Formats: sequence, structure tokens, C-alpha cells
Amino acid sequence: MTSLSEHRPADPVAAFEAGRRALVRQRRRATLIGLVLFVAAVLAGASIGEFYPSKLAAGLPRIGEYFQRTLPTLAWGELLSDSKTQGSVAYWYYRAGSYLVLLWQTAQMAILGTVLGAAAALLLSFPASRNLVRSHWIYHLSRRFLEICRSVPDIVYALCFVWAYGVGPLAGILAMAVHTTGALGKLFSEVNEAVDDKPLEGIRAAGGTWVQIMRFGVLPQVLPNFLSYALLRLEINIRSASVLGFVGAGGIGQELYYIVSFNYYEELSALVLMIVAAVTLIDLGSERLRSAFLPREAH
Repeated sequence: MTSLSEHRPADPVAAFEAGRRALVRQRRRATLIGLVLFVAAVLAGASIGEFYPSKLAAGLPRIGEYFQRTLPTLAWGELLSDSKTQGSVAYWYYRAGSYLVLLWQTAQMAILGTVLGAAAALLLSFPASRNLVRSHWIYHLSRRFLEICRSVPDIVYALCFVWAYGVGPLAGILAMAVHTTGALGKLFSEVNEAVDDKPLEGIRAAGGTWVQIMRFGVLPQVLPNFLSYALLRLEINIRSASVLGFVGAGGIGQELYYIVSFNYYEELSALVLMIVAAVTLIDLGSERLRSAFLPREAH
């Protein structure tokens, strides 16, 4: 004869507690494995990159020595003298005029490259959004193209365009435009995938075409975020344009490469300070533009 205790159901609280403990052990085990793999990856990267404390400590004095060489030789009594008097600020910045021209060219390169890239990214972001196209082929082709545009460094694109079009700012503009297309295209498409579907359904029910759905249903919802991302990308391209000149893509980078190659230390500090000041001013200007054109909800 079977006792009642054998048919009694298991304690639900005990079963829940046992399941919770098993889940906690599983998570701890997964966390420990992940931590071990992360530490192993960091140590492997440090070994490959020769990131050793002893080597860092040995090289620090040389870094300080290099920066010391770039400091100008200024004399307090001659600070405001003309450009021919050694020890004056004017003597330190005797090429300020040509630097300003190159900085202006660099800014124009960044602006044009950003505009071209943002326009291409805007057009490609719609077919690259999973919720806006029915064809998997169109979606995957658009996504893969954007990945190619952004996965290759812009300096590599600049090298290709320098070979094709010669030394000059055109190569830098095209390189930034291609890389900007890939970077902004991904961001724009992710914004598109978060839109409210109700306006799209309304336009579709009224007989609107796919282009009309994108124009009147999607674009009004995403435009503030698009503008914010485009202005952020402009700030990034200003800094990128200063480096692309190292491969002959025009702008202030070519002059910077020339100065570094010939170890003109005092000119290097003068030019770097001007670049920092220009980038700071452009960053502040773009921040004001973002605040002026975007609604408060988009910040």
C-alpha cells in the first residue's frame, strides 16, 4: 500500500530555490570563463604589441625630451617684436599666414567630404533598413556595401585616390566621402529601424509609393537624428583631414608631414597649436548648430 508521502508534490519553494541556485552557478561559470578569455586576450595583445611596463618607463624620458624640443625659444622682453626678432611670438609664427590657408583648405575638405558622404548615406540608409524593404537581396547588398565603405580606413582610400587623381585635396575629399558614407549609413539605417510604423501604414493604405512612404513617413521622424549624426561626423572628419595629408591628400596634413620629416621642432609646436585651436572652434560651432537646428527632445 502506497503512503501518502510518496504522492505528495514537491515543495515549489524548494524547487524554485534549487533552480535559482543552478542558474546562479551557471552565470558565475560563464562570467568566470569570459573573464579568463578577456584577460588572456589582453595579455596576448600586450605581448604582441610589446606593451611592457619596463619598456614604457624607459621611453617616457624620450617623449619628454621630444616635447621639450618643440617648445619655442621665447624671450620675455622680445615677445611682441617683429617676425625677424628671435624670441618673439611673431618669429615663432612666421608662417602663420600659409598655415591659415592650409587650415581653411582642410576645413573645406572636411565639409565637402561630409556633405557628399551624408547625402549618399541618406539614400542608402533606406534600402539598408530591414523594416523598410521586403527584398532580402536589396537589404543585404546595401548593408555589405556600407560595411565595405567603413571597414577600410580612410587613409587607405586616400592612397588609392592619390594614385588615381594625383596629390591634392580631391583625394582627401573622396576618401572622407566614402568612409563617411559607410559610417553614417549604418547609423542612419539603425535610426530608420526604430521609426513608428503607424504613419507608414497610413501612407501605404492611401496608395502611396515606396518613395512617398520614405519621404513623408520615415524622413520627418528621423531627420533630427540624421542632422545630429552628420554634425558629429563633421567634427570627426575635421580631425581626419589633418591626417590624410600625410599620404598627399591635401590640407594641413601635408605641411605637418613635411615639418615632422625634417624635424622642424618649433614649427611643429606652432602648427599643432593652430590645429588644436581650429578643431576646438569648429567643434564649438557645430555644437551651436546642433542646438540651433535640432529640437530639445533630440539632445
